[in-house]
Amino acid sequence: MAVLNRLISRSRGCSAIILSSYPYSHSIRSFCFKSCESSGINLPPVVPSPSSTSTPASPGPSVIPTAREGRNVQWVFLGCPGVGKGTYAARLSTLLGVPHISTGDLVRHELSSQGPLSSQLAEIVNQGKLLSDEIIINLLSKRLEAGEANGETGFILDGFPRTIRQAEILEGVTDIDLVINLKLREEALLAKCLGRRICSECGGNYNVACIDIKGEDGSPQMQMPPLLPPPNCESKLITRSDDTEEVVKERLRVYNEMSRPVEEFYRRRGKLLEFDLPGGIPESWPRLLQALNLDDNDNKESLAA
Repeated sequence: MAVLNRLISRSRGCSAIILSSYPYSHSIRSFCFKSCESSGINLPPVVPSPSSTSTPASPGPSVIPTAREGRNVQWVFLGCPGVGKGTYAARLSTLLGVPHISTGDLVRHELSSQGPLSSQLAEIVNQGKLLSDEIIINLLSKRLEAGEANGETGFILDGFPRTIRQAEILEGVTDIDLVINLKLREEALLAKCLGRRICSECGGNYNVACIDIKGEDGSPQMQMPPLLPPPNCESKLITRSDDTEEVVKERLRVYNEMSRPVEEFYRRRGKLLEFDLPGGIPESWPRLLQALNLDDNDNKESLAA
């Protein structure tokens, strides 16, 4: 039986939604209702919970939550574009055995597919703008449907939620265990984004930037060596069309405006773990594991070899 018979009816925007018994069907129903709102269809607004406006900020999780009975962890990664959410989420996904769901990857896949959304997506992405809830919801719903069909439980979300609106929807339909907020100096973020390269053949992600920032005003020195490709990929490297200085700066501005409040949303609920990246992967990965009370024995063995 199909997991979702139909998400959004194309007649009258999304006036008819038929859902089956998918574990996240309530969330997808909410997603669709919110998408209808953005399309001009009058629906009752989502009323923020009192805690979102009146509850004093919590210091954060005192105990890092792990898998619960019947399901794996449900974690979210936050952070500015280029901070490394995908890198660390993917590593934790492998370590914990849960799917890593990146809305950025979903968007890039749709762009490369030349599907009906690709031209619309390209215009928005190349300007450094945030995609609408409706677009993100459609892509995310398809991914959740495919995961459910494969028997997946739990997830690590990367790139969602990005707005208070999305966070309220997610909060109302599933219990997020932990939100990891990765932080990095802005000058390092800019250098990382401009140094990103992708292998056009294998899809591998690399970075040619060599970052060496001297410490000022009490901040420590930061060094991040380049993540260079293997010889067989060197001649096939390409740059993402949206990785220009103008677009990257616009993405950072939009993030600060739209997504910073999401950090406060989860901070007030005691679910936010702030993590300042001290450098590249060799320095940051062990410290992140320590902050999460996790061990990566395979990584220890590879470092000792």
